[in-house]
Amino acid sequence: MTLSVAQIDRETDELVGEWLTLSEVAKRLNLSAGRAKQLLKDRKLIGVRRGGGEPQVPAVFLSGNDVVKGLPGTLTVLLDAGYDDVESLRWLFTPDDTFPGSPMDVIRAGRHTEVKRRAQALGF
Repeated sequence: MTLSVAQIDRETDELVGEWLTLSEVAKRLNLSAGRAKQLLKDRKLIGVRRGGGEPQVPAVFLSGNDVVKGLPGTLTVLLDAGYDDVESLRWLFTPDDTFPGSPMDVIRAGRHTEVKRRAQALGF
């Protein structure tokens, strides 16, 4: 499987806020560059191109030296629902009146099961 990384639109870029390059992700997670790239291939993380250069990942996808708990499963559910990487980012970072904030805020608060349940409903 080859790594294809989408180009992001300005609106979604602004929703996300802070980004980390794949090199920064590798450093924060204490991984090799190749292993960090594998996280993208395995959809443990999603990354996009922002004006060229290496792929970038939303900074909030990491907590300390690990991927936020529940994020990889949510990304898989969104892929199964037909969402591409940019659509997934848009959904994760768009504030939702039925959540306290965005789905990503809820995942970071430890309530990833609720977010996954809602993501599953997107496919129907």
